Amino acid sequence: MNLSDAELERYARHIVLREIGGGGQVRLKAARVLVIGAGGIGSPAIEYLAAAGIGTLGTIDDDQVSLSNLQRQTLYATTDVDRPKVEAARARVAALNPEVAFTGFRQRIDARNADALIAEFQPDVVLDGCDNFATRLAVADACLRHRLPLVSAAVSEFEGQLGVFRGWEADKPCYRCFVGQDPERPGISCAEQGVLGALTGVMGSLAALETIRAIAPFGEDPAGKLLLVDALAFRFRTLALPKDPGCPACG
Repeated sequence: MNLSDAELERYARHIVLREIGGGGQVRLKAARVLVIGAGGIGSPAIEYLAAAGIGTLGTIDDDQVSLSNLQRQTLYATTDVDRPKVEAARARVAALNPEVAFTGFRQRIDARNADALIAEFQPDVVLDGCDNFATRLAVADACLRHRLPLVSAAVSEFEGQLGVFRGWEADKPCYRCFVGQDPERPGISCAEQGVLGALTGVMGSLAALETIRAIAPFGEDPAGKLLLVDALAFRFRTLALPKDPGCPACG
């Protein structure tokens, strides 16, 4: 796979990075990334992955754009209200980078269809920015079964968290090592608690960065660590996540 003259110009600032270079950009072009949720986290992630030249982007989301989304979901405009998010995302990606192929799945992913959707799209990396715990568990379990790197980002009020999970590796935790095994954990939505819009942009951009790193490796491996962002305290912290030897999923 080669880069055209237009692509060489478009991605010039990546290519001059010693850690990325032309080889890394070709890997991005060949990659397939599946984004779960086209909301506050998914919006900036989709934009930056498209801009970075990911060859094929997929998005799973069953929702439509509402006016209250626009405070944080930068993928959409006021004219997109009531439009399916996957359709609006498709148009935005095409406008941003016509070199990127986009596949939208207008449905909710859950434990019943996660394997089928992943098998259909065949991603190299899955980025999860969804808004409920049950979906996160279903996606994480499917990624573990398919041995796919999972980039998981979440936000609430003024706090965010980000982790990269490859639980099939002997020394790396899976998502269930981190959150436990309770599938009935109650979820609290941003509609109930609120969320700082710009923070979703930060976490979505960081999730895109880690997805790019998973495809064209550079720097330190983030798997087995958790990044915590506290916007109230102006603080970023990194914690080690040990593998749980008793984890029924990966132990």
